[in-house]
Amino acid sequence: MTTRQGSLALLDDEVAQRLLRSPLPARLAYSWTDGSPRVVPIGFHWNGKELVFGTPPDAPKMRALRDGDRAAVSIDTDEMPYKVLQIRGRVRTDTVEGIAPEYEAMTVRMLGEEQGRAWLTTLRAITTQMSRVFVTPEWVAVLDFESRFPSALERAMEHAASA
Repeated sequence: MTTRQGSLALLDDEVAQRLLRSPLPARLAYSWTDGSPRVVPIGFHWNGKELVFGTPPDAPKMRALRDGDRAAVSIDTDEMPYKVLQIRGRVRTDTVEGIAPEYEAMTVRMLGEEQGRAWLTTLRAITTQMSRVFVTPEWVAVLDFESRFPSALERAMEHAASA
């Protein structure tokens, strides 16, 4: 039996683990200060319990994101059969001196060792602080378009099978 969508146990699913280790960007969704929705592509680091995003302290998102806010994240492939990890959770933020270690790990994972280290060297010269946005999962879904589909499609398939 497959794990029900929404369960945190889905973080251990093979598709979820591959996406959490992938060089793909995440899409972070949150509410702006006026309540309107925002979605930004952003590199991420999975620390085993939270998604961590590094960003300049004066980035626009830091004006809107506050501890306890709700956010959603999607990490997905762009080729069929699509693989999708969706996470909803609560935000926690902080600011560290220099470059956040999670940002360093993300950079090397996404760009490779040589290019990643080159970018980090450039960034160190212009970065004195970095803010971190942590999203702690409260709800998780995995779609693989092989055994797990969007709910409306699953219902249509069940209806067709019973007809």
